[in-house]
Amino acid sequence: MLSRLSIRDIVLIDKLDIDFARGLAVLTGETGAGKSILLDAFALALGARGDAALVRQGAEQGQVIAAFELGRRHPVHAILKAAGIDSDGEVILRRVQFADGRTRATVNDQPVSVQVLRELGAALVEIHGQHDDRALTDAATHRRLLDAFGGLEDAAEKVSALWQLRRLAAEAAETHRAEVGRARRESDYLRHAVEELTKLAPETGEETALAERRAMMMAGEKIAADLRDAHDHIAGVNSPVPPLSGVIRRLERRSSQAPSLIDPAVKSLDAALNALEETRAHLEAALRAADHDPAELERIEERLFALRAAARKYNVPVDDLATLAKKYAEDVALIDAGEDRLKELDAAVAKAEADYRAAALALSKSRKAVAAKLDKAVNGELKPLKLERAKFSTELESREDAAGPHGIDRAEFWVQTNPGTRPGPLMKVASGGELARFLLALKVVLADRGSAPTLVFDEIDTGVGGAVADAIGTRLGSLGRGVQVLAVTHAPQVAARADRHYVISKDALDKGKRVATRVAEVAADKRREEIARMLAGAEITNEARAAAERLIKAAG
Repeated sequence: MLSRLSIRDIVLIDKLDIDFARGLAVLTGETGAGKSILLDAFALALGARGDAALVRQGAEQGQVIAAFELGRRHPVHAILKAAGIDSDGEVILRRVQFADGRTRATVNDQPVSVQVLRELGAALVEIHGQHDDRALTDAATHRRLLDAFGGLEDAAEKVSALWQLRRLAAEAAETHRAEVGRARRESDYLRHAVEELTKLAPETGEETALAERRAMMMAGEKIAADLRDAHDHIAGVNSPVPPLSGVIRRLERRSSQAPSLIDPAVKSLDAALNALEETRAHLEAALRAADHDPAELERIEERLFALRAAARKYNVPVDDLATLAKKYAEDVALIDAGEDRLKELDAAVAKAEADYRAAALALSKSRKAVAAKLDKAVNGELKPLKLERAKFSTELESREDAAGPHGIDRAEFWVQTNPGTRPGPLMKVASGGELARFLLALKVVLADRGSAPTLVFDEIDTGVGGAVADAIGTRLGSLGRGVQVLAVTHAPQVAARADRHYVISKDALDKGKRVATRVAEVAADKRREEIARMLAGAEITNEARAAAERLIKAAG
């Protein structure tokens, strides 16, 4: 419910703070006191279109804050979660209107778009008046209200879930059908490609390895002669190793005679011999590597040619040939096994279609029965509201070819305002006053089902009085026991039934240079005076006070 409304610098309102509670609250006051300004400001906080004209003259910006207290399971929490907004049970909508036309919106101090604010506002508050068409023009809303009245929400959710399963099954079948069709059209090509690539048996990285081996073998042919010549000098008949070995042996025999002279030389000669031996080993390894079979080089070149030709043919890098071969093999397998899989998917579609159709038809049947009960209940409320010659009906059109997530039904509220006239959609046939009373009858019947937690009725009692106004007050009071109701009214019969009563007035400021709208809650012992004013007008008489007292007692 709405717990607090704070307004700053909006038109004639400079500063206004109002605390609200459960039940029926009425707002009364002289014509022109600012009731419409108050509702415009409230609508701004709920996501209505901004307007620079709303900013009080001389101010740079105006601001409206609406605080709501909600239960943990209220649908608004799902909207908040989807928008990434934290909530501990209290939801605070804040809208700033700048004098240059810009607006800024926050929810629980987190910036949001106007679209999110509007979605939250629609879930939190319904504003209804003689010229208000929200919750009435959209046939989908009528269907939702019908489902709420009959307790069909679970059945409707089941139909919606089955519709999604049906859609997913159909998409899976169509996707597979397209894949099978594509594969079938390319069948001959695919089978030839699989045969060719299977025979070629390409491996990832094979091209690089073969190219490196080929380059090494070709380089080996060019340097093999130099390697053999170097090896002959190191290890052939002219090798220096035997003479050096003999020199070392002779010096070692003389070492005892002059070690300081001989040992360093022997040590260096040993290192030279070791270096020559290591060089010989490297040369022999290089000769072995360079020594290759010419046939092997030819096989490598043929393999590289075959791989690269296939890559050009299939327009992929050589390293992707193995992946392509696997994909083509899968496509061929799809052709072979695709028909069986397609039959399975088509069977799943048929089952999903049958399940959805059965649930949708059952829901449609239930809706027809509920529509008759709703019509009877609403028509029972019309006579006290001076609509005794009118007739309310729920037009339910069921078409299987127009199936959707909500079933096969389109619901729309129709009325016939007088016998002999043509019935038609509620918004097109009912006048302003009639529309408000039809809506009130609907809300009374629906009670707290399918309704926002806060309902605002803007002067729906205009043009009626006496018993009709009393009937409106009775029904607003009844609604207030289930949801929070705020009513802007000129009818004393409605005001007498309020749980809380607020008076809207204009105060002169700055020695009459400007005025400001004020809202004050009327204490229980002061209500009689305000209701007497509503009865008598400018001059409150004792008779008016007595009549007001009787209204209050009757309402109590």
